[in-house]
Amino acid sequence: MPARPQVTASVSRMAKWEYATVPLLVHATKQILDNWGDDGWELVTVIPGPNPEQLVAYMKRERA
Repeated sequence: MPARPQVTASVSRMAKWEYATVPLLVHATKQILDNWGDDGWELVTVIPGPNPEQLVAYMKRERA
């Protein structure tokens, strides 16, 4: 009978995240998102804000 391949299981840790909601001004969206991205935040989604001039970004980054 042929030898069975050895199977090893590895347990990876679950990532822990922190979240932030960020008001975005329509005329400065890229600059605001770039600043947060430089600090390690990843954009999750953008939704309409309380008025037509504003959006709300949901950001996340892995906890250290």
